[in-house]
Amino acid sequence: MKSRIRIAAVALTALVAFATLRAADVKVNLSKEKVGAEPTTFLPMVGGWVVVQDGPDKAIQVDGTQWKADLKSQPARSLAENARAIYGAEHEAFLDKVKAFAYYPVAYLKGVDNFTGGTITTKFKTVGGTLDTCSGILFNGKVNGDYLTVRHNGKDRDVRLWIFHDGVRTLVKRGERMDIPVGEWHELKVTVAGADIKGYMDGKLVLEHTWTEPISGKVGLWSKTDSISNFKDYEISSK
Repeated sequence: MKSRIRIAAVALTALVAFATLRAADVKVNLSKEKVGAEPTTFLPMVGGWVVVQDGPDKAIQVDGTQWKADLKSQPARSLAENARAIYGAEHEAFLDKVKAFAYYPVAYLKGVDNFTGGTITTKFKTVGGTLDTCSGILFNGKVNGDYLTVRHNGKDRDVRLWIFHDGVRTLVKRGERMDIPVGEWHELKVTVAGADIKGYMDGKLVLEHTWTEPISGKVGLWSKTDSISNFKDYEISSK
């Protein structure tokens, strides 16, 4: 009887642990990251991504002012090496379009190879940018470098869904206009159910779209040209 009780207790503990894991599959903790260094939780592929101290919290900052310099100083070989680190050396289709990536700083979340459904949430703060002030969530990342992103742009003052395919970025769906001040934290969220995509800003539904096939791929953070943005509280939930 005692052994059965112990087994039942262990099973219950495992069930609770599993439920907790399912409730918040990934919660990126930046507390142990080193300020001034690249994040260890994300793998930057394009652009300057560093850990910064933002008030009481640490955040990941993409500094897009390096964008023009990257176009000249960061050769295709460096981008190719980053791509191989993310996707593996056998995926050479990416390399044909590698220079186009320099316009869009991205960093991939480590340890999540195939997000197929649930919720991706992050908080972002626009710090600066002359050409653009963009902050986004990357998802559906493929081995050839294609991906989808839901982003907020302070210049356009809206949320949009874009696809990056074969080295070209194309608008998929224009969402609701959202005019937010520079220097404030806001929450961006993407929910995926099969091929259905929804985008939220600060809890408000601002974008809906059904993709051509079920979502499946890598996830991460996205920006554009000379945007400077801070990110924190990146989470993935199966709900």
